[in-house]
Amino acid sequence: MSRRILSGAALACALSVLPLAGALAQDCCPVVELRQYTLYPGKRDELITLFEQRFIESQEATGMRIAATFRDLADPDRFVWVRGFTDMKKRHDALTAFYYGPVWQTYREQANATLADNDNVLLLRPAYPGSGFALDGLVRPASGPAAGPVTGGRLVVATIYYLRADTLPGFATAFRRDMAPLLERSGTRILAQYVSEKSPNTFPRLPVREQEHVFVVFAAFDDADAYLRQQRALGADERRRSVLATQAAAMERAPETLLLQPTARSLVR
Repeated sequence: MSRRILSGAALACALSVLPLAGALAQDCCPVVELRQYTLYPGKRDELITLFEQRFIESQEATGMRIAATFRDLADPDRFVWVRGFTDMKKRHDALTAFYYGPVWQTYREQANATLADNDNVLLLRPAYPGSGFALDGLVRPASGPAAGPVTGGRLVVATIYYLRADTLPGFATAFRRDMAPLLERSGTRILAQYVSEKSPNTFPRLPVREQEHVFVVFAAFDDADAYLRQQRALGADERRRSVLATQAAAMERAPETLLLQPTARSLVR
Protein backbone atom coordinates (compact mmCIF):
# COMPACT_ATOMS: atom_id res chain seq x y z
CA MET A 1 0.00 0.00 0.00
CA SER A 2 1.06 3.61 -0.34
CA ARG A 3 2.78 5.09 2.70
CA ARG A 4 1.81 8.42 4.26
CA ILE A 5 3.94 11.34 3.02
CA LEU A 6 4.98 13.93 5.61
CA SER A 7 4.16 17.58 5.05
CA GLY A 8 6.95 19.76 3.73
CA ALA A 9 7.38 21.51 7.07
CA ALA A 10 7.48 18.28 9.06
CA LEU A 11 9.91 16.68 6.65
CA ALA A 12 12.18 19.72 6.66
CA CYS A 13 12.28 19.69 10.46
CA ALA A 14 13.26 16.02 10.43
CA LEU A 15 16.28 16.42 8.17
CA SER A 16 19.46 18.39 7.71
CA VAL A 17 22.26 18.10 5.19
CA LEU A 18 25.50 16.12 5.44
CA PRO A 19 28.18 16.02 2.75
CA LEU A 20 27.94 13.08 0.42
CA ALA A 21 30.15 10.18 1.46
CA GLY A 22 33.07 9.28 -0.80
CA ALA A 23 32.75 8.15 -4.39
CA LEU A 24 30.83 4.92 -4.79
CA ALA A 25 32.17 2.01 -6.79
CA GLN A 26 30.82 -1.50 -7.32
CA ASP A 27 27.82 -3.36 -5.92
CA CYS A 28 27.99 -4.19 -2.25
CA CYS A 29 26.26 -7.54 -2.43
CA PRO A 30 24.55 -9.87 -4.93
CA VAL A 31 21.80 -10.69 -2.38
CA VAL A 32 20.22 -8.27 0.09
CA GLU A 33 17.39 -8.23 2.58
CA LEU A 34 15.20 -5.15 2.98
CA ARG A 35 13.91 -5.48 6.55
CA GLN A 36 11.09 -3.33 7.97
CA TYR A 37 10.56 -3.77 11.71
CA THR A 38 7.48 -2.55 13.56
CA LEU A 39 8.44 -1.77 17.15
CA TYR A 40 6.44 -1.33 20.29
CA PRO A 41 5.61 2.35 20.90
CA GLY A 42 8.58 4.34 22.12
CA LYS A 43 11.07 1.50 21.60
CA ARG A 44 12.74 2.53 18.33
CA ASP A 45 15.68 4.46 19.78
CA GLU A 46 16.25 1.70 22.31
CA LEU A 47 16.58 -0.87 19.52
CA ILE A 48 18.76 1.40 17.37
CA THR A 49 21.12 2.01 20.28
CA LEU A 50 21.42 -1.74 20.90
CA PHE A 51 21.74 -2.47 17.19
CA GLU A 52 24.48 0.09 16.57
CA GLN A 53 26.46 -0.90 19.64
CA ARG A 54 26.12 -4.70 19.45
CA PHE A 55 24.76 -5.96 16.12
CA ILE A 56 26.71 -4.26 13.33
CA GLU A 57 30.26 -5.54 13.75
CA SER A 58 29.07 -8.87 15.14
CA GLN A 59 26.99 -9.53 12.01
CA GLU A 60 29.70 -8.33 9.64
CA ALA A 61 32.18 -10.66 11.37
CA THR A 62 30.17 -13.58 9.96
CA GLY A 63 30.56 -12.34 6.37
CA MET A 64 27.46 -10.22 5.79
CA ARG A 65 27.37 -6.44 5.23
CA ILE A 66 25.12 -4.05 7.13
CA ALA A 67 24.62 -1.56 4.31
CA ALA A 68 21.98 0.76 5.73
CA THR A 69 19.96 1.50 8.86
CA PHE A 70 17.12 4.02 8.89
CA ARG A 71 14.39 5.66 10.90
CA ASP A 72 11.11 5.75 8.95
CA LEU A 73 10.06 9.40 9.07
CA ALA A 74 6.39 8.58 8.47
CA ASP A 75 6.19 6.01 11.28
CA PRO A 76 7.87 6.60 14.67
CA ASP A 77 7.68 2.89 15.44
CA ARG A 78 9.38 1.65 12.26
CA PHE A 79 13.06 0.71 11.88
CA VAL A 80 14.23 -0.14 8.35
CA TRP A 81 17.53 -1.74 7.49
CA VAL A 82 19.39 -3.51 4.68
CA ARG A 83 21.95 -6.28 4.96
CA GLY A 84 23.77 -8.04 2.16
CA PHE A 85 25.37 -11.37 1.32
CA THR A 86 27.72 -12.81 -1.27
CA ASP A 87 25.25 -15.53 -2.28
CA MET A 88 22.40 -17.60 -0.86
CA LYS A 89 24.65 -20.33 0.56
CA LYS A 90 26.79 -17.79 2.38
CA ARG A 91 23.61 -16.10 3.58
CA HIS A 92 22.67 -19.36 5.30
CA ASP A 93 26.14 -19.72 6.81
CA ALA A 94 26.35 -16.12 8.02
CA LEU A 95 22.87 -16.07 9.54
CA THR A 96 23.49 -19.42 11.24
CA ALA A 97 26.75 -18.15 12.69
CA PHE A 98 25.16 -14.95 13.99
CA TYR A 99 21.84 -16.19 15.36
CA TYR A 100 23.39 -19.20 17.06
CA GLY A 101 26.43 -17.18 18.14
CA PRO A 102 27.26 -15.54 21.46
CA VAL A 103 26.29 -11.93 20.70
CA TRP A 104 22.72 -12.66 19.62
CA GLN A 105 22.28 -15.21 22.40
CA THR A 106 23.36 -12.57 24.91
CA TYR A 107 21.20 -9.71 23.66
CA ARG A 108 18.28 -11.40 21.90
CA GLU A 109 15.80 -11.00 24.77
CA GLN A 110 16.61 -7.30 25.00
CA ALA A 111 16.15 -6.92 21.22
CA ASN A 112 13.01 -9.04 20.99
CA ALA A 113 11.38 -7.01 23.77
CA THR A 114 11.28 -4.03 21.37
CA LEU A 115 9.85 -5.92 18.37
CA ALA A 116 6.14 -6.06 17.60
CA ASP A 117 6.78 -7.54 14.14
CA ASN A 118 9.99 -8.40 12.28
CA ASP A 119 8.60 -10.54 9.45
CA ASN A 120 8.27 -7.75 6.84
CA VAL A 121 11.30 -8.79 4.80
CA LEU A 122 11.97 -8.69 1.06
CA LEU A 123 14.80 -10.77 -0.42
CA LEU A 124 16.35 -8.88 -3.34
CA ARG A 125 19.15 -8.86 -5.90
CA PRO A 126 20.52 -6.02 -8.04
CA ALA A 127 18.23 -5.32 -10.99
CA TYR A 128 21.25 -5.34 -13.32
CA PRO A 129 25.05 -5.41 -12.84
CA GLY A 130 26.19 -2.29 -11.01
CA SER A 131 22.74 -1.30 -9.71
CA GLY A 132 23.16 -2.38 -6.08
CA PHE A 133 24.42 -0.27 -3.20
CA ALA A 134 28.08 0.61 -3.69
CA LEU A 135 29.94 0.88 -0.40
CA ASP A 136 33.58 0.99 -1.49
CA GLY A 137 35.41 3.83 0.22
CA LEU A 138 32.68 4.49 2.77
CA VAL A 139 33.70 4.50 6.43
CA ARG A 140 31.20 3.75 9.17
CA PRO A 141 31.28 6.18 12.12
CA ALA A 142 32.56 4.62 15.33
CA SER A 143 30.05 3.37 17.87
CA GLY A 144 29.05 5.95 20.46
CA PRO A 145 27.42 5.60 23.87
CA ALA A 146 23.91 6.07 22.48
CA ALA A 147 22.04 6.23 19.20
CA GLY A 148 19.55 8.95 19.93
CA PRO A 149 17.93 11.13 17.26
CA VAL A 150 20.40 12.09 14.56
CA THR A 151 21.01 15.82 14.09
CA GLY A 152 21.99 15.41 10.43
CA GLY A 153 21.49 13.04 7.55
CA ARG A 154 20.31 13.00 3.99
CA LEU A 155 16.85 11.92 3.00
CA VAL A 156 16.74 8.49 1.40
CA VAL A 157 13.52 7.55 -0.37
CA ALA A 158 12.80 3.89 -1.09
CA THR A 159 10.01 3.09 -3.54
CA ILE A 160 8.72 -0.48 -3.71
CA TYR A 161 6.82 -1.34 -6.88
CA TYR A 162 4.59 -4.42 -6.54
CA LEU A 163 4.37 -6.20 -9.88
CA ARG A 164 2.98 -9.29 -11.48
CA ALA A 165 5.55 -12.04 -12.02
CA ASP A 166 5.31 -11.72 -15.80
CA THR A 167 5.87 -7.95 -15.82
CA LEU A 168 8.88 -7.72 -13.48
CA PRO A 169 11.70 -8.17 -16.06
CA GLY A 170 10.18 -5.70 -18.49
CA PHE A 171 9.45 -3.19 -15.74
CA ALA A 172 13.06 -3.20 -14.54
CA THR A 173 14.32 -2.66 -18.09
CA ALA A 174 11.82 0.12 -18.78
CA PHE A 175 12.59 1.86 -15.48
CA ARG A 176 16.28 1.97 -16.32
CA ARG A 177 15.57 3.24 -19.85
CA ASP A 178 12.70 5.66 -19.27
CA MET A 179 12.20 6.63 -15.63
CA ALA A 180 15.76 6.75 -14.26
CA PRO A 181 16.87 9.51 -16.70
CA LEU A 182 13.79 11.60 -15.80
CA LEU A 183 14.53 11.23 -12.09
CA GLU A 184 18.19 12.10 -12.49
CA ARG A 185 17.42 15.19 -14.57
CA SER A 186 15.06 16.37 -11.82
CA GLY A 187 17.79 16.18 -9.18
CA THR A 188 17.40 12.65 -7.86
CA ARG A 189 20.52 10.69 -6.99
CA ILE A 190 19.65 7.03 -7.56
CA LEU A 191 21.56 4.87 -5.10
CA ALA A 192 20.37 1.38 -5.99
CA GLN A 193 17.81 -0.63 -7.95
CA TYR A 194 16.76 -4.15 -6.94
CA VAL A 195 14.37 -6.89 -8.01
CA SER A 196 13.04 -9.88 -6.10
CA GLU A 197 15.48 -12.73 -5.49
CA LYS A 198 13.38 -15.84 -6.08
CA SER A 199 15.78 -18.46 -4.72
CA PRO A 200 14.34 -20.49 -1.83
CA ASN A 201 14.85 -19.00 1.59
CA THR A 202 18.05 -20.60 2.88
CA PHE A 203 17.38 -19.64 6.52
CA PRO A 204 13.71 -20.52 7.20
CA ARG A 205 13.99 -19.45 10.83
CA LEU A 206 13.67 -15.91 9.46
CA PRO A 207 10.69 -15.69 7.06
CA VAL A 208 10.69 -13.55 3.93
CA ARG A 209 7.81 -12.42 1.73
CA GLU A 210 8.47 -15.07 -0.90
CA GLN A 211 5.27 -14.51 -2.90
CA GLU A 212 6.03 -10.90 -3.76
CA HIS A 213 7.46 -9.72 -7.10
CA VAL A 214 8.97 -6.29 -6.53
CA PHE A 215 11.21 -3.67 -8.04
CA VAL A 216 12.81 -1.41 -5.42
CA VAL A 217 14.65 1.84 -6.05
CA PHE A 218 16.57 3.81 -3.41
CA ALA A 219 17.25 7.49 -4.06
CA ALA A 220 19.03 10.23 -2.08
CA PHE A 221 18.27 13.91 -1.73
CA ASP A 222 20.25 16.74 -0.13
CA ASP A 223 17.35 17.63 2.14
CA ALA A 224 13.56 17.82 2.38
CA ASP A 225 13.34 20.87 0.14
CA ALA A 226 15.24 19.11 -2.64
CA TYR A 227 12.83 16.18 -2.46
CA LEU A 228 9.77 18.41 -2.54
CA ARG A 229 11.15 20.41 -5.47
CA GLN A 230 11.73 17.18 -7.35
CA GLN A 231 8.17 16.04 -6.69
CA ARG A 232 6.78 19.32 -8.02
CA ALA A 233 8.99 19.17 -11.10
CA LEU A 234 7.98 15.62 -11.88
CA GLY A 235 4.32 16.43 -11.36
CA ALA A 236 4.53 18.96 -14.19
CA ASP A 237 6.46 16.67 -16.55
CA GLU A 238 4.31 15.29 -19.37
CA ARG A 239 6.87 12.61 -20.21
CA ARG A 240 6.80 11.36 -16.64
CA ARG A 241 3.01 11.10 -16.69
CA SER A 242 3.23 8.97 -19.81
CA VAL A 243 5.85 6.71 -18.21
CA LEU A 244 3.75 6.37 -15.05
CA ALA A 245 0.73 5.33 -17.08
CA THR A 246 2.78 2.59 -18.72
CA GLN A 247 4.16 1.49 -15.34
CA ALA A 248 0.70 1.30 -13.78
CA ALA A 249 -0.34 -1.38 -16.25
CA ALA A 250 2.41 -3.66 -14.91
CA MET A 251 1.62 -3.25 -11.20
CA GLU A 252 -0.17 -5.68 -8.94
CA ARG A 253 -0.99 -2.84 -6.52
CA ALA A 254 0.05 0.71 -5.69
CA PRO A 255 3.72 1.31 -4.88
CA GLU A 256 4.95 1.83 -1.32
CA THR A 257 7.11 4.86 -0.51
CA LEU A 258 9.43 4.94 2.49
CA LEU A 259 10.90 8.26 3.69
CA LEU A 260 14.06 7.28 5.52
CA GLN A 261 16.55 9.10 7.72
CA PRO A 262 19.92 7.33 8.07
CA THR A 263 20.89 6.47 11.62
CA ALA A 264 24.22 7.56 13.06
CA ARG A 265 26.18 4.53 11.83
CA SER A 266 24.49 3.81 8.50
CA LEU A 267 26.89 3.43 5.58
CA VAL A 268 24.24 4.42 3.05
CA ARG A 269 23.44 8.08 3.72
